[in-house]
Amino acid sequence: MESEAVAARVTEMGQVCGIAAACQELAVPRSWYYRQQTEPMVVVPVQNRPQPRPAHALSAEEKAAVETTLNSERFCDLSPRQVYAQLLDEGHYLCHWRTMYRILY
Repeated sequence: MESEAVAARVTEMGQVCGIAAACQELAVPRSWYYRQQTEPMVVVPVQNRPQPRPAHALSAEEKAAVETTLNSERFCDLSPRQVYAQLLDEGHYLCHWRTMYRILY
């Protein structure tokens, strides 16, 4: 039998005795029957929309200040973690050290 005909027969018998019993009588897996009933899943592309800017994101001026600090002669040979620690010891906080890495790269 053709698959469409089998599915139609299961539907017809299912109205009388139930889908599970109809599938068992015709030796058809119930999962197969339900897969035949649904339309194939269509993948809908995600809309490319601009992501909202977080409220706590650094401004362009703040990023420029961090980059200038990291590239200054004083800190040019130090890692962002070391710069972060030294600035904290002096009482200055520009941003987290991970953010410093993001700005550099």
